[in-house]
Amino acid sequence: MSAIISLNELNAMPVEDFTARLADIFEHSPWVAECAAAARPFASVDALHAAMCAAMRNANPDGQLALIRAHPQLAGKAALRGELTESSTSEQSGAGLDQCSPGEFARITEFNDAYQQRFGFPFILAVRGYDRAGIIANMAARVSNAPAVEFDEALRQIERIAALRLKDRID
Repeated sequence: MSAIISLNELNAMPVEDFTARLADIFEHSPWVAECAAAARPFASVDALHAAMCAAMRNANPDGQLALIRAHPQLAGKAALRGELTESSTSEQSGAGLDQCSPGEFARITEFNDAYQQRFGFPFILAVRGYDRAGIIANMAARVSNAPAVEFDEALRQIERIAALRLKDRID
């Protein structure tokens, strides 16, 4: 994980450095940090998070969809190949997804495939605080949602992931 940094340091950085330090808060989408930089200085981590979420929410639907699609599947092929970002690897292993039984892995793969086919983007869940059974139950419950509902839920989950990452990263 990136080194911990103070909010004062972030507030004082040039836009390019600010963007680089926070580029992975929103998975493979440094544009979110770059857009939020204009709202500095931030009085708190929550204010920074709010600015980043506003940047995401103000993006056009194609930009939002690209952000959603930048996220990996849970316990998916990228995880098996070791291709996840450092943050995603830590989050997924923290939820025990790297220790799935064959049956759990089969269920997650089945839900990942059904979800991707139905919505055109990966299932996203801020997995911190979940175990494998809870993740599978969440997948089962959400796969039948309406597409617009699930698109918004994916953005909400991304916001939660970002909040957790910021709190881990900023002193």
